[in-house]
Amino acid sequence: MSAKKEIQDDVLARNKKAFHDYSIVDTYEAGVELRGTEVKSCRAHSISPADSFVRIERGQAFMYNLHIAPYENGNIFNHDSRRPRRLLLHKKEILKIAGQIKERGLTVVPLKFFLKHGRVKVEIGLAKGKTHEDKRDTLRRKQDEMDTKRVLASKRYD
Repeated sequence: MSAKKEIQDDVLARNKKAFHDYSIVDTYEAGVELRGTEVKSCRAHSISPADSFVRIERGQAFMYNLHIAPYENGNIFNHDSRRPRRLLLHKKEILKIAGQIKERGLTVVPLKFFLKHGRVKVEIGLAKGKTHEDKRDTLRRKQDEMDTKRVLASKRYD
């Protein structure tokens, strides 16, 4: 099985809202520092990255507003569902991302969560916010592509 296929099979959650609200400039892969039963909740696909974002503070990357539901079969030591979580990135990557944020006014958002060799990873993206017009153009383009595919598919079976 190829590496791309493995990542696609083990996707835990996608942030569809990020692609609607932002245009993605660059992507990075990072580990997530999890505690206790958080990994079991992630494996059960109990992740909601909808409003989450990443900040660089004191030379480290932290993800905020990520909701990982408490594990159903956990005990009294279950985790807080919305606590800040540290991202595991190389120092050079953190400095590069921090420079992009400061210089170009970009935002860092999580795009998808996946398992890689049994570890929970996140793909984060440097993103630039879309205006209302940009969002409408994107929706119009997607609709045009769907219409084209529909016409081609109907002609194929005629």
